[in-house]
Amino acid sequence: MRLSVLDQAPVTAGHTGEHALNSAVELAQVAEELGYYRMWMAEHHGGMSFASSAPEVITAYLAAKTNKIRLGSGGIMMMHYSPLKMAEVFKTLSALAPGRIDFGVGRAPGGDANAIYAMSQGQKPMMDGLYEKLDTTLQLIKDEAPEERWYKNTPAAPTGVSLPEAWLLGSSGNSAVQAGRMGLGYSFAQFFNGQLSVDTLDTYRQHFTPSDFMEKPDISVTYLVTTAETEEEAEYLARPSDLSRLFLMRGQLRQLLSPEAAHDYPLTEVDKIHIANNRAIHLVGTPKQIAEQLRDESERYGFDEAMICSIQHKQEDRLNVYRLLANELL
Repeated sequence: MRLSVLDQAPVTAGHTGEHALNSAVELAQVAEELGYYRMWMAEHHGGMSFASSAPEVITAYLAAKTNKIRLGSGGIMMMHYSPLKMAEVFKTLSALAPGRIDFGVGRAPGGDANAIYAMSQGQKPMMDGLYEKLDTTLQLIKDEAPEERWYKNTPAAPTGVSLPEAWLLGSSGNSAVQAGRMGLGYSFAQFFNGQLSVDTLDTYRQHFTPSDFMEKPDISVTYLVTTAETEEEAEYLARPSDLSRLFLMRGQLRQLLSPEAAHDYPLTEVDKIHIANNRAIHLVGTPKQIAEQLRDESERYGFDEAMICSIQHKQEDRLNVYRLLANELL
């Protein structure tokens, strides 16, 4: 099982977006040293909690600051962009860092309704035909001309470059069939809703057709993880993320609190029940406990790669999560 990183460049309470982006650079360098396989940047719009609004830009910078770790988007929210622009961006990245770039895309908006309309300049968002848009993008990346007449004399530059890996993100299983048919990798966001199933991944494998982007099925599953040397310390560090999920359930997007502030936050009995239920999408424990669970689920579901997303108030606590997991799994 490969071990990788998903980063959202979290802007935690008391810190700035600049700090969050510099922390992403440090995380990429540490992950590379530890032996992580790849690192993806998420795409979020219209909020104060995450600084990763332009994953393609961050990817370019990370590629210049690292040597071998794979880098890319997890993912580009394709409803906002034209196929030509997406193809040009990732062909450029692949030309600059051949063999290291991943084009990961998703159908979600990456923001609330206000952000969706801001991204479309107040016009009706283009939320339909996303799989067709992706197919067109993949053709352009391969230097092929899609059927639409406006592409006949408009190649996606630069041409003749190494292909990036292409991945389709999913969180409910709806995209598993499409990822397989298109010959893409399938990345399941277990940390969204905890609905990973054998049926979903089997559906992807059953429909997989080899492509220029991927010869055989490849599955990654992303987990939210908090780990520390002891269970008590892990629980202490996990409370801010537990509260963030609780706030999100209430429609509140708030910056991650410090552990001290989080433990001072008053919880009702109902809040405690919600937090306990949300542990299905937040793995908390010692490195050995987390490693055992990841190995068990990899064997049960048959996936190839675990992507770790860890959101901690302090950068050193976050880096320690990745160090401790690397010691157990790499």
